[in-house]
Amino acid sequence: MTVFDFTKDDQGDWFSFFNSRFDQATGEIVYDPPEPEAAEFRIRSMGPFWDERRKDRKKQYKWIANTITRQMERQGFIDDLPADQAQKENDDAWDYAITGIRNAESAPGVNIECNRENKLKFINRVPGFLRFISRVFVIMSEAGVKQKETSEKN
Repeated sequence: MTVFDFTKDDQGDWFSFFNSRFDQATGEIVYDPPEPEAAEFRIRSMGPFWDERRKDRKKQYKWIANTITRQMERQGFIDDLPADQAQKENDDAWDYAITGIRNAESAPGVNIECNRENKLKFINRVPGFLRFISRVFVIMSEAGVKQKETSEKN
């Protein structure tokens, strides 16, 4: 039996910050385990945010020749936003995805508040933070796949 908790706050899950580095020998990113007392970030999937944004955009269609079959095929696409609107939308997405910050300090004893400005500072100025949050998204999606596979077996 699977129990679903609908009373749970759907603001994301907490993850302890872990560093990462590029291993020149293997060409892969190596993720270190979180340090004790590491800063924690509450992260949620960006999927619902992007679904909501795409819903409001007009989809256009064009007939394009398929080079293999030489037949015309109908292709749908959404127009790109102007650069300033696209940047604002990306910033909105990061603001949506990061819903909590704790144990993070900008200087000893000075806690970092969870607000839009600080979230964007993490994204734009903290080396390795994008690798951290990208890895968190992978962990979250893998957990969802495992949960789906488990429910399908039952």
